[in-house]
Amino acid sequence: MSGGNDKDFTLELLRDLTSAAGVPGFEREARQVMERYLAPLAEVTRDRLGSVIARKGGAADSPRIMLAGHLDEVGFLVSLITDDGFLRFQPLGGWWDQVLLAQRVVVKTRQGDVPGVIGSKPPHVMSAEDRKKPVEKKDMFIDVGAASKEEALAMGIRPGDPIVPYSEFSLMKNEKLIMAKALDNRVGCALAVEVLRRLQDVAHPNTVYGVGTVQEEVGLRGAQTSAHAIEPDVGIALEVSIAGDVPGMKPEEAQSKLGQGPTVLLYDATLVPNVQLRDLIIDVAEDEGIPLQFDVMPGGGTDAGRIHLFGQGVAAICIGVPTRYIHSHVGILHRDDFEAAARLVTALVQRLDHDTVRALYD
Repeated sequence: MSGGNDKDFTLELLRDLTSAAGVPGFEREARQVMERYLAPLAEVTRDRLGSVIARKGGAADSPRIMLAGHLDEVGFLVSLITDDGFLRFQPLGGWWDQVLLAQRVVVKTRQGDVPGVIGSKPPHVMSAEDRKKPVEKKDMFIDVGAASKEEALAMGIRPGDPIVPYSEFSLMKNEKLIMAKALDNRVGCALAVEVLRRLQDVAHPNTVYGVGTVQEEVGLRGAQTSAHAIEPDVGIALEVSIAGDVPGMKPEEAQSKLGQGPTVLLYDATLVPNVQLRDLIIDVAEDEGIPLQFDVMPGGGTDAGRIHLFGQGVAAICIGVPTRYIHSHVGILHRDDFEAAARLVTALVQRLDHDTVRALYD
């Protein structure tokens, strides 16, 4: 599928998904957006942890193909309200301390959104030695403009409320590039929607499940519960991959580059992917003229790592869209990489008939 209308659909899909709030354990807003896009395409249900499961039947009930993007983005929750009205916070997901200071956030409360900013002791009052040291998360706080604990409570803030990074969705001057929060991993959720959309009038010899999992950033939890609901024969995590095309990066640290196609993850801390599935993806990409990149990620994991452990084992792998600056308030991706990933996964699904899936386990 191609053309202006499709591009507009993809742009609005990414805008709506990334603009929604959804830190681990509090994915409701992002889930509702994904469900709205999935409803015309498939039968939509949820597991009891909150993951979205959209079932699109094809020529046969099995094999069952699970396409999983995760709904949650890295964020925080309120751990303490100080007597003078500042918030201490618990990170949800992996944050590098240096990307936090002076960033805007939104506290999601029962009375509505409360804006704030992450602050710390100003450098003007630090010793010369302390100014050379990075400020640690434990020494930071969130300023919501409250003069006391009572005033913060009156704003509707409660301990345990989620805190979401604030960043507006933007097209860059090069309009092939999108800049937004939560690309990790609303990109994967958008890919699940896009593949189901492309399969609407296309035959496929299986049943496909487009899934938005919850709590990936805190332990791949929704992937486990949704896999129990689906009982998949093949699992594909739809993700971001770490773009290494920025100053200071070495190829052995991150190989993917923006605009060079989707990335097949060859290894991470949770998964050695099924080699026959890897080879099939390479074959499909060659047949479809889709550029592929490859990388390893020894310091992290994806939902595929949990899916492949379901039952007696599931052939699984991760396909990612290269993205800069993940786990921060803003990321950057190339629209051509998203398009290529959607083409690849759609063509792959069409190949996954009973005999092909059985051969993955030989």
